[in-house]
Amino acid sequence: MAAGLSVLIPVFNWNVNELVASLVMQHADWPGPLEILLYDDGSWEEFRTLNRPLAALPAVRYHELPRNVGRAAIRNQLAAAAQHGWLLLLDNDSLLPDAQFLARYAAARNRAAVLIGGTCYEATPPADAALQLRWLYGQAREARPAAVRQAAPYSQLTINNALIRADVFRQFPLDERLTGYGHEDTKFGVELAAAQVPVLHLDNPVLHAGLEPAAQFLQKSEQAVRNLAQVYRQDGLGTDARLLQTALRLRRLGLSGVASMGLAAAAPRLRRQLLSATPRLRALDLLKLHWLLRELG
Repeated sequence: MAAGLSVLIPVFNWNVNELVASLVMQHADWPGPLEILLYDDGSWEEFRTLNRPLAALPAVRYHELPRNVGRAAIRNQLAAAAQHGWLLLLDNDSLLPDAQFLARYAAARNRAAVLIGGTCYEATPPADAALQLRWLYGQAREARPAAVRQAAPYSQLTINNALIRADVFRQFPLDERLTGYGHEDTKFGVELAAAQVPVLHLDNPVLHAGLEPAAQFLQKSEQAVRNLAQVYRQDGLGTDARLLQTALRLRRLGLSGVASMGLAAAAPRLRRQLLSATPRLRALDLLKLHWLLRELG
């Protein structure tokens, strides 16, 4: 059924009832059959208890993995199990912004094999000071309009909120060597570019509802830097990332050792600033450069 849609949602320690209910309500806006695949990737029992009743919904297929396999592997498993010709990849902590989300994708689906809808954030900062850093980062670095993303369509590609033809995704599965957070879509974007697969960016964002406290976000950011170093060492990828460009430029100029020592000394102060009530993204950029120079050696 080429016109059918399989919505693929990896679930990890999150209540997805609101997201699934919104998708079910918009079922009629997709011109063909629709299924929602929920694969739980080793969540705590409290979240599995919340999400298990969704299996009773007619459009939902719910499955629990015995252990956590990681962000890339679970998406590949979801894609392999999907029955329809279009795949909609969503993170579990996304919310639909309005009642026209699926309708906008349906209207644009014949314009490209890969469509990227984008991400948005609440307009007002969160009241909890611990969430300020994640909100600030999302607003400044992730909530980009389609016209900006389309200027570099493959490097601006994210697999959260992506509508992809099933045959294309299966031709370019995600690299399962990356088991932690971050950059699992970097190689995917490079492979699409090499194969000249059309990518169209749309203004059809999902709302990122799952803001992590600053300490947790810093842990995930450090994991993403490790993954960036890994894709560079293994495949020579990621060189369009400004962070990696900076690190490689310092290496070429023979300054990476001095920079690494200086940033290592500043790292505790940078971390304290980022954990404060008024974090600055410049401090995060410097801390990430410290992590990357350490990883590259």
